[in-house]
Amino acid sequence: MHAMILERAGTPLRLVERAAPVPGPGQVLVEVAACGVCRTDLHVVDGELAEPKLPLVPGHEIVGRVAALGEGGAALRLGQRVGVPWLGWSCGVCRYCASGRENLCDRARFTGYSLDGGYADHALADARYVFPLPDGYGDAEAAPLLCAGLIGYRTLAMAGDAERLGIYGFGAAAHIVAQVARHQGRRVFAFTRPGDGAAQEFALAQGAAWAGGSDQAPPEELDAALLFAPVGALVPAALKAVAKGGVVVAGGIHMSAIPSFPYELLWGERTLRSVANLTRRDAAEFLALAPKVPVRTTVQTYPLAAANQALADLRAGRLQGAAVLLPSYSSA
Repeated sequence: MHAMILERAGTPLRLVERAAPVPGPGQVLVEVAACGVCRTDLHVVDGELAEPKLPLVPGHEIVGRVAALGEGGAALRLGQRVGVPWLGWSCGVCRYCASGRENLCDRARFTGYSLDGGYADHALADARYVFPLPDGYGDAEAAPLLCAGLIGYRTLAMAGDAERLGIYGFGAAAHIVAQVARHQGRRVFAFTRPGDGAAQEFALAQGAAWAGGSDQAPPEELDAALLFAPVGALVPAALKAVAKGGVVVAGGIHMSAIPSFPYELLWGERTLRSVANLTRRDAAEFLALAPKVPVRTTVQTYPLAAANQALADLRAGRLQGAAVLLPSYSSA
């Protein structure tokens, strides 16, 4: 198999050839057809998430087909199209797992971080965290559903029944969340990098009622705000934008330091909370909902060997929608 590996945080990925893994009990070998490039991958590669497994194959928005099954993977079948997300393993016995909150398991392992991921033409996965994918999506178009979609869906759920919804950082997750929110009858107010007219036009094309810079106030108070940009300074800005009783949900795994802010921004029974990973229930619900909306993903594809370029484009904010690697096309 071919894979792009990270040998040391802060250095470019390197294309290598290695033996394909053999699935053990409860595991599945997936022949990768597409793998999304997520901002979490960027945090891992740039060293903002500590202690990844090294060397590491990044990538956790994996779409492919079952190539081999270990003992106990009988719920899946050879050739079946499946997706592999960020949460790749949980212990199954702790109090979090026992209560359906395996996303909080202290021993959890994560695809493309503590487990090798999908920047490769084959990937090994725990059969419990491999999900059949809905028809109607090409492989590249399905990839962002596996994290941008799933984490976005969990983040949106934490907004409760908010009707006026602010979204800060209009990238891969936001462009999916906006479609789901509109389907649910909510109004979306999009916040982008100041002066990024292209991103604001993209947000309006996804159904946003208003789009402006993150340094602007929305035209009316928000009921909730979802933060996908990893910028701590947006927390007090979002708290200021939501009405009393509103909620601000941080949907990312990493964020720069949150600056101090006056208590009056939190007062009025406003709530600030975070999202951690995903559950299998999230996957079942969202993958059933996506084709009903229907969610349409905007993607820009890259060959596997151009993973560093895809990460650079994401880092620089040059993408609309999501970047996706296609391992079957591995020339630079």
